[in-house]
Amino acid sequence: MKRSMLLAFALTTATAAPAVAADAQRETFGSLPDGRNVEAVVLTNGHGMKVRIIAWGAIMQELTVPGRDGPADVVLGYDGMEGYLKASNYFGATVGRYANRIAGGRFTLDGAAYQLATNDGPNALHGGVAGFDKQLWTISKVASGADSASVTFVRTSPDGEEGYPGTMTLSATFTLTEGDELKVDYRATTDKPTIANITNHSYFNLAGQASGRSATDLVLTMPAESYSPVDATLIPTGEFRPVGGTPFDFRSPRRIADRLRDGRDEQLRIGRGYDHNWVITREPVEGLQSLATLEDPESGRVMEILSNQPGMQFYSGNFLDGTVTGKAGTIYRQGDGLCLEPQIFPDTPNRPEFGSARLEPGKTYENRIVYRFSIRP
Repeated sequence: MKRSMLLAFALTTATAAPAVAADAQRETFGSLPDGRNVEAVVLTNGHGMKVRIIAWGAIMQELTVPGRDGPADVVLGYDGMEGYLKASNYFGATVGRYANRIAGGRFTLDGAAYQLATNDGPNALHGGVAGFDKQLWTISKVASGADSASVTFVRTSPDGEEGYPGTMTLSATFTLTEGDELKVDYRATTDKPTIANITNHSYFNLAGQASGRSATDLVLTMPAESYSPVDATLIPTGEFRPVGGTPFDFRSPRRIADRLRDGRDEQLRIGRGYDHNWVITREPVEGLQSLATLEDPESGRVMEILSNQPGMQFYSGNFLDGTVTGKAGTIYRQGDGLCLEPQIFPDTPNRPEFGSARLEPGKTYENRIVYRFSIRP
C-alpha cells in the first residue's frame, strides 16, 4: 500500500473513532409491587469500568473493575428488584437521613425531643425502617462527555419522615471518570433545623463478589490514630481510643483476617468483628482527604477512598450468614463483603464531644466521596 493511502487510512480510522469514551445509558431494572418502574443508569469508561446505579435507594448495584486477571464485579448485590425488596442488607444503598446508629432512636434539637423509628434493637440505624435506601428516587440528569459520565438522583424527604424534623431536599450524583475514579456526591438542604449524615453502604470485595474468596483476605490501610469503642448495642461510648497495640491499628497495610478473630479484644467480641468508627479527623475538611486504601494482592486491584468526612465506619460483613443469595446465584457468607463508609461519627446528635450533625436552613450538607481505582503491577 502506498504511503499516501496509508496516511489516508489512518486519518479515516482516527476520524471514525468514537469521540466519547465515557458513556451513560438508561435502562429498566424492574418494578415495585405497586407497579412503579425502577430505572437504572449504567456508566462506563474506556478502561472497562462499569457502574450500574438503580433509582430504588440510589443503590450501586454493580461496579465492574479491571484487574490483572480481567474485570470483576466488586460489590455485593442482587440481580433484580425481588432481592432488594425482600432483604436489602443495605447492599450498595444510599443511607440516611442519619447513617449509622443513634442511641435509643432519640435526640434533642433546640430543646425539642425527637423519637425516631428504631430498627436495630433499641437504636435507630441508617435512617429507620424506611430510610433513603427504601425509597424510589427520581433521575434528574444523565450526562456523558470525553472525560466522564454521570447521573444525578433526587428526592424530597417530607417533614417527619421516620421521625426526623424538616423537609429535606436531596441529590445523589454518581460520576465515573476516564481516570478510573467513581465520585459520589451527596447534598442536602432543609427548611428547618435537622440532622444529616448520608453515605454509601456498598459491600466491597476486590477479588470479585462471585470469586469465592473472602474480603477479609484483602489488605487494608487507614491513617486513623484512634477509633470509637462501642457498648453492647454498638453505640459509641464517647471515648477516642488509640489504635496502637490493638487489632484496630491499620496505619500500616495489614491483611484484615490477621487479627479479625482476636478474642482477647472485647471490642471484636462485641461487634462480632469490625463494626466501628475510625477517627481520621475531628471534623469535616474543606477538600478531600484519604480515609482508606483497600488492596487485593492476587488481582492487583487497589481502591483508595477519599472524602471530606472525618470518620470511616469499617464493617467486616459480620452478619452475612449464608441465608442470602445474591448476584449470579452467589451465597453470601460472613466476610464475603466489607463496608467502608465515610461519614460523621455515630450518635453525634447525642455526643457534643463528637462535633455537630446539625443542618440549618440556607446551608448545604455535602458528603463528597471518591473511589479511586488502580492495578498494582
